[in-house]
Amino acid sequence: MRTVHVKASRSYDVLIGSGLLPTIGSHAAAMGKVKKVCIVSETNVWPLYGEATKNSLLDAGLEVVEFIFPAGEASKNGETYLSLLNFLAENRLTRTDLIVALGGGVVGDLAGFAAATYLRGIPFIQVPTTLLAAVDSSVGGKTAIDLPAGKNLAGAFYQPSLVLCDINTLDTLPEHIFRDGCAEVIKYGILYDPALFAHLLERGLEFDREAVVTRCVELKRDVVAEDEFDTGARMRLNLGHTVGHGIEAQSHFEISHGSAVAMGTAIVTRAGAAYGICGADTRDAVLEVLEKFGLPLHCSYSAEALYRSALSDKKRSGGTVNLIIPERVGFCRIAPTPVEKIQSFIEAGL
Repeated sequence: MRTVHVKASRSYDVLIGSGLLPTIGSHAAAMGKVKKVCIVSETNVWPLYGEATKNSLLDAGLEVVEFIFPAGEASKNGETYLSLLNFLAENRLTRTDLIVALGGGVVGDLAGFAAATYLRGIPFIQVPTTLLAAVDSSVGGKTAIDLPAGKNLAGAFYQPSLVLCDINTLDTLPEHIFRDGCAEVIKYGILYDPALFAHLLERGLEFDREAVVTRCVELKRDVVAEDEFDTGARMRLNLGHTVGHGIEAQSHFEISHGSAVAMGTAIVTRAGAAYGICGADTRDAVLEVLEKFGLPLHCSYSAEALYRSALSDKKRSGGTVNLIIPERVGFCRIAPTPVEKIQSFIEAGL
């Protein structure tokens, strides 16, 4: 097992290894005055890992209730969020009780936002079961739900008390979901770590899972320690996301997050090369690694449609949008871009 300690407004450990799920009960019981636990999960994950999680908590002497919602991004909305808050209240969870988020990024975002706002904040543990959640969304305290106007527009910065990442859960992921998470893994190599990028380019889908997940979490930890509330350096983690969220919205979320981020990364990299921000060698390397993982490089939406979505992006600040553009493998530029220039930039990358 590997441990990464995250220093933030609430400091916590990220535990990474095989066979960790059965230990969730002992970790929860060790957190203090916890008596009741609400497991929040969804309909794909619960049949795989729900009983094991519940039994571990029961064996630790804790009372357990579970809130299971339909799988998918479409459930990450105000209706599900309010249903969860009402469920917590009906089951009389207190400020010393606990939420366990068992699932991928949708579960973690929704459960984390509920934890941040129920009784003005109760503890929660992230138990990511997808690669994407393990390397990215479970660490750093970003929690949110979607609004009709855009993705993640209502949320809070709220750190978990523990992240427990059992690598074995990745074995049950459908291949396309695993590839989705690879888009976020590749992101860390492009942003910060040429050695990680080289490992991914060499090994493809056969990369060392425990080592790579740990490295991504270490990189996320460093960013969170520097900029917990996303006002500076942490913005770089949005590589591919401004355009990617637009692609998700245009597809009505039929295109997955990882695929959309891969397309967004390819678009901003090609545009960066067209504008002279990065060289052809960087552009070609980024496109090569995305292609090696079977991730899409192009989308069918127009620059105008993606531009309209960018205007609703939560990273917009007044009349500018902060685009993250690779300069070379290992470093990306934060480029405040006037909104009237966004469409032409996207056009250059399509």
